[in-house]
Amino acid sequence: MAPRIHYDDRPLRDQIVADEKNAYDRSVATAEKMLKRKDGPGNDFLGWLDLPKRNNAALISSIQSTAREVRERADILVCIGIGGSYLGARAAIEYMLPSFDDLREKRVIFAGHQVNSDYLADLKQLVDRYEVAVNVISKSGTTTEPGITFRVVRKWLEEKYGKKEAAARIVATTDPENGALRTLAREEKYAAFDIPRDIGGRFSVLTPVGLFPVAFAGINITKLVRGASGAIPLCSKTSIDKNSAARYAVNRNILFRRGKTIEVLATFQPHLHFVGEWWKQLAGESEGKNHTGIFPSVLDYTTDLHSLGQWMQDGVRCVFETFVILQKTRETVTVPYFKNNSDGLNYLKRKPFESINENAYKGTLLAHSDGGVPVSTIALADRSEETLGQLFYFF
Repeated sequence: MAPRIHYDDRPLRDQIVADEKNAYDRSVATAEKMLKRKDGPGNDFLGWLDLPKRNNAALISSIQSTAREVRERADILVCIGIGGSYLGARAAIEYMLPSFDDLREKRVIFAGHQVNSDYLADLKQLVDRYEVAVNVISKSGTTTEPGITFRVVRKWLEEKYGKKEAAARIVATTDPENGALRTLAREEKYAAFDIPRDIGGRFSVLTPVGLFPVAFAGINITKLVRGASGAIPLCSKTSIDKNSAARYAVNRNILFRRGKTIEVLATFQPHLHFVGEWWKQLAGESEGKNHTGIFPSVLDYTTDLHSLGQWMQDGVRCVFETFVILQKTRETVTVPYFKNNSDGLNYLKRKPFESINENAYKGTLLAHSDGGVPVSTIALADRSEETLGQLFYFF
């Protein structure tokens, strides 16, 4: 599969010279070999490395079949989980589907990622008003936030539908054999999917954790997994020049050692907001250990240029910036012409919004770079499942 994401670190050349980057050649080769052999620190949680290839046709078919059955019963899926148990699915759904819930064929509502009675009271109105199913996600089944939320929602379903029909509307995603949720699923005869034991929560987007709610939403999970598989060759070479993920990692490491302790992932599309939130957990939870690690932050441009743009351009120089841009939107809207040019914006007449957004990106990159912020860019081909799969695997 052709690359659908491109990492452009050319703007860093003035700050990171080739010799400095090449000094990491041996480290990258050693790390890559350890990953392939699965014999380094944390090797019992490296299942994500070959996960796209392990997701066989039978598993994908089972997820799609169950999703179809649940879609026949429900208009809304309440996805109960926290951290990696919901962020990946939400990232995929927000990236792939129309911006507004009313334009979506089936809705996925997320719960169990906080502790708030008002949120649950509002959710109760949806449960009362619509046909609802639940996907509860937890490896142990004892995590506080999703655990207590599932108790509440399960009670609502049993009161509305009766215990037997409620059980037919609940899908559990949990440990293959052990844990409170696996025990409950057996007792109540819930449909259930396994969370692979060698994959941690923040790496689980391409397991049933992410794939089931994404399939319910109507997204093609076969293409999503295929996209991730297509990224493996781009991210597994021992040479920095041929491994875009390694090059990104090396740049981050060099900048961090220079005192750039904050990375801003700056997106230029609202559909990328929850991709940023997913990335924030992936980076922060992985690296924030032993009193070290880059602090991951996400900004949504151009919106946040009007709030934090000044700080980014001229604040404390402890930050570096990775832009994420979309090369092709699904639709094109142009600026209309009005003879009465009272707002003075006719100079933009018939300009596509994409062109204006691209100029905003280029201007921001130049301004922040001139202001001393190291910058690079990840360009995404389009809003397709294959592109998103590649992006998930790259990170």
